[in-house]
Amino acid sequence: MIVPLAPGGGNDAAARIVAHKLADTIGQQVVVDNRPGGGSVIASDIVAKSAPDGYTLYLVSTSFTVAPALHQNLPFDSLRDFAPITRIAIAPGALIIHRSLPIGSVRELIALARARPGQITFGSAGLGTASHLGGELFNLLAGVKMLHVPYKGSALATTAVLSGETAVAFTNPTASMPHIKAGRLRMIAVTTAQRWPLLPEIPTIAEAGVPGYEILIWNGLVAPAATPQPIIMRLHHELTRIMNAPAVTELLAADGSRPLIESPAAFAAFLKNEMTKWTRVVRQAGITAG
Repeated sequence: MIVPLAPGGGNDAAARIVAHKLADTIGQQVVVDNRPGGGSVIASDIVAKSAPDGYTLYLVSTSFTVAPALHQNLPFDSLRDFAPITRIAIAPGALIIHRSLPIGSVRELIALARARPGQITFGSAGLGTASHLGGELFNLLAGVKMLHVPYKGSALATTAVLSGETAVAFTNPTASMPHIKAGRLRMIAVTTAQRWPLLPEIPTIAEAGVPGYEILIWNGLVAPAATPQPIIMRLHHELTRIMNAPAVTELLAADGSRPLIESPAAFAAFLKNEMTKWTRVVRQAGITAG
């Protein structure tokens, strides 16, 4: 199971939960192989060129759907070269800040960013990830200009805020929750349209000062194109059982996420819609891969 991010973040955690449970159900070892870098392009290229025999799976997220807008002449086609299986989990993004930053709300962050254009840094899990696009969408809708600093995964982006290397980060709550509970970081908002049921006390960015803002963190599994349909459906069946198991639901809830299973066709339609949406944001924000 190839993961296009460094170990330690939310996608990696989800991959390891699924890999462990899938190994139990199919009776074979499932190895998580982290291949960070290139905004998921490196990992995607490996999977696209892998044998379509069911032995290579790929954990995709927002960066997979953003890559076509960021990179010209990709060595693969993001729609034709992959066989969608299902989304597996969704979660809110978290807007976290260094504990020394003299603000306590989204409105105060906007005021600070407007007073210091280009000086407030925001970390992300990497170029083209949900956390990167979350920050760029914040810049667009709030009328500010915070400086993007990409890292190779949510864990590293969180560490950067902990150390004061960046002022804020838009990241998966998985990596930041232990530090928030310990008081070393502060979460001032979530990125979903409505308050997240598992974090009801945290306001949304939309209600806290940026109307219309919404980012949902998600991940799912695909295989190389031409993987036989019986294999795709067997994997879908096993993943449905795994993600609906109470033990898995509890593990995901501890990190602020919840399972989501959909048909291969529904996942394929979702991926296509995401590519269309993020192409528009990338162009409006003038984001480049350089």
